[in-house]
Order: sequence, then C-alpha cells, then structure tokens
Amino acid sequence: MSSQKAEQYFKDWKEREELAESMIPIIGHLYRDCEVICNIFDRSLVHKSAIDILKAHRFARQIVDQELWISDTLPILFAVSKLQLAPGKIDLAKLAIRYQQRTDKISIDKFVSEELAELNTGLSHQLSEPRDVVLYGFGRIGRLLARILVDQAGGGNKLRLRAAVVRKGGDDDLIKRASLLRRDSVHGQFEGTIRVDEEENAIIANGNMIRIIYANAPEEIDYSAYGINNAIVIDNTGKWRDRKGLGLHTKAQGVSQALLTAPGKGDIPNIVYGVNHQQLDPNEEIISAASCTTNAIVPVLKAVNDKFGIVNGHVETCHSYTNDQNLIDNYHKKNRRGRSAPLNMVITETGAASAVAKVLPELTGKLTGNAIRVPTPNVSLAILNLTLNNETSVEELNDYLRDISLHSPLQDQIDFTNSPEVVSTDMVGSRYAGVVDALATIVDGNRCVLYVWYDNEYGYSYQVMRLIEQLSGLGLEHFPK
Repeated sequence: MSSQKAEQYFKDWKEREELAESMIPIIGHLYRDCEVICNIFDRSLVHKSAIDILKAHRFARQIVDQELWISDTLPILFAVSKLQLAPGKIDLAKLAIRYQQRTDKISIDKFVSEELAELNTGLSHQLSEPRDVVLYGFGRIGRLLARILVDQAGGGNKLRLRAAVVRKGGDDDLIKRASLLRRDSVHGQFEGTIRVDEEENAIIANGNMIRIIYANAPEEIDYSAYGINNAIVIDNTGKWRDRKGLGLHTKAQGVSQALLTAPGKGDIPNIVYGVNHQQLDPNEEIISAASCTTNAIVPVLKAVNDKFGIVNGHVETCHSYTNDQNLIDNYHKKNRRGRSAPLNMVITETGAASAVAKVLPELTGKLTGNAIRVPTPNVSLAILNLTLNNETSVEELNDYLRDISLHSPLQDQIDFTNSPEVVSTDMVGSRYAGVVDALATIVDGNRCVLYVWYDNEYGYSYQVMRLIEQLSGLGLEHFPK
C-alpha cells in the first residue's frame, strides 16, 4: 500500500509540473506583448520556472488556509490569454477562488471577461517611448536596481536603464563592475547573461546596454551625448541629501528628475510608495524615497492607525550591518560604529521614527525610535510597540493585517506570514516593504507589539522602482478589483 501511495505522489507531482510548464509561455507572452503581469497572491510569475510557479501555489496555504492547485489557475490563465488586454496586474489565485465561490454555472471564459472588463480594452502601451534611467552610484542598492530594471524591461517600451555613473577604480574597472552585477553574496547569481562591450565601456545585461560613465561630479556629465534624454537619475550614493546638492543632477544635460535613495532633508518630498505617493507633484524635480526602515514601518503604521488609532509607541529596529560600519575595530566618526560589524550588536540611532511624521503627519510626536545593528548581512526586523485608541485581540489584529496585505491599496507594501519556522534568511529577496510576522504578534487590551521583517536591500529597491514607475506614468492597476 505504501508503495502505491509513493507512486501516486510522484505521478501527481509530474502532472502538476507539466501543467506549470505549460503556463510559462503564456505568462511570457502576456508580459512582453501586453505588459500584463500574472501573479499568485501578488507573487509575480514572470520569468519564473515551473518549480517557482508550483511553490507560489503552495504558499497560498499560508494566506487563505486552503490548497490552491495549478489545475484551478491554468484554466483562468487560458481565459485571460484570449482577451485583448491593456497593461495591468492579474492575480490568478484571486480569480480562481472567486470563481469557485460562484453559485451559478457561468463559464470560465465569461467569468474572466466580466472580471477583467476594465482591462479588456485592446492592446496598448503606457508610454509613447521608453523612459531613460541613470544610476548615480553602483553599490548595493544601485546593482539591485539594475537587476530589477533589467528584469522588468519587458518588450523594451517601459523604463530603460541606460547608464551607471561611478568613479573609475582602475584599468579593469568595467570587468569588476560586471562581475559584481553577475554575482552577489546575498542575492545570488544574476538571472540571465552578462558580458562587456569595452568599445562602448558598457555592460550588456540580458540585451540591455548599460554604459559605465566615469565622473567626479553630477553637473559635469552631458548625458545627451550618449543619447540619454529626459532621464531620471537615481542617486544611491547618499552623498547629497539636500536640494542644493541633489540639484546638481538636474543641471546635467539630459536629466529631468533626480531621486534619492535615502531620507531627504529640508523641503525635499519624502515619499513612501503606497502611503503618500499620490501627493507627489509629477513635475517635482527632486524626490526622496525615504529610508528602508521608514518604508517598512509606515505602511503597517498607517494600516493600524486607520483601524485602531495610535496613541503613542516605540519603534526598535534590528538592522543588518551596512557598508558604513567597519569590518574590524577601527576609527569611525560616529559612536560605537567603529567596532567590528560582523562581531557585535551595535546600538545606534535611527531617524525612522521622526521620518514617519513626514509621511504620516497624524503621527507627529507620537513615536520614539532606536536601532541595533546586528551581525547579519541583510534583512532587518522592526518591532512596533504601540498603544492604541481601541482595544483589540491577536486574532482581530492579524486578520485585519492579512486582509490589508491581500485586498487593499497597500497590498504591494505589506506581506503576511504565519509560518512558525520563518527566520531572517527566508525574507531575502522579498519584494515587499515589510512582512508582518503574525505568530509573533502580541496584544494586551489596547497595547500591541508587531514584528515586521524587511529585506532592507531588495524590498526597499522595489519601493524605489514603484516610485520611478509612478513618476514615469507606469503604475499598473490590480485585478480582480
């Protein structure tokens, strides 16, 4: 009997694997030709293997407490592929579950057509021509943004990474830059092919030519000489954080906007996509994407404040060490950061609590914050200790946050997990601003403690990308609504 059961398990797996393989070309066609991204509970299936697609279906158990089979979503995908769709994001899991809940005998084709009626308006492109993007700096965030931009190039009519600006490190600079893009100790190998064009001093990543421009100052570059125009420059160096310094970028030929991947000072708009991005003037030349921690905590704080109200609270972040710390004990201008990062937990300050007020003015003066740098290379944990206006329970608070992660305007920012075994490395590569760890939630009357994981590199880079897309007119709506 056990032998028969083993054979059945293997037979079932092979059948599901074959179904997943049949989905790949359809998903690719929808992405390249229609600018449609197919998801399973907001987890993109674009450029994924058959195994990845099966894992995305398996993950559904954590979200809806039921199995989601590929045999449920494949007919939905077939029906989607028959439509003439405008650009958008389509969640196959949500459509499948919604169809299963129907009590009438409507066909899948008719059901999908009704659910996607707003999107079924004919093939189109959001931009008349691609928007040029330049990376000023090619460090951790710069290279991750390069990976994302290349991965999301689609048919080439959206955002197009044209160049990265750096200071030349030596005669083999181009080769070393390409190698760093190809291999990453935390995020793994680049998915695709990378080669160099020494004549153009460029890296060719999946067919995308990324010029490496050597310069010491932003204003000395003439991007138009490289055929780059109306570009967004993403400054990920952190060297300038005020309007005067960042304004040097917009003085360069071929640049129209500059975006800072750090908290901006003065009157620079600090934007957390999903929370206050709609307040941004599209003609604003200089924008800040705030910090990774601010992006992680603000969506959750907004969700909690909207439902329960926040009287006050404290935010503590256990943050992975960063490049401004020392590998071994050495002089550092800031307190404690001179001690060896891989060997110590280091108490330091964070501006995240005060930065919340710039994004959510209603929480001004209500939060304090501190940080502990810990000996891990990536993924951080924010602990939100809050006093609420209204009493709640663990079940009510978790159910609410799960619904927010699935069915709200914050679904791209807030993820949710109820796994009893999850640890920090499981969050490497998360595309969300933050992930609520439901089993760690504590509630006592009107007091609660929430634990929010975040990939402070990759998750933040995706928030930056969402902001760039908005500035370029590339925001995609979620379906079904």
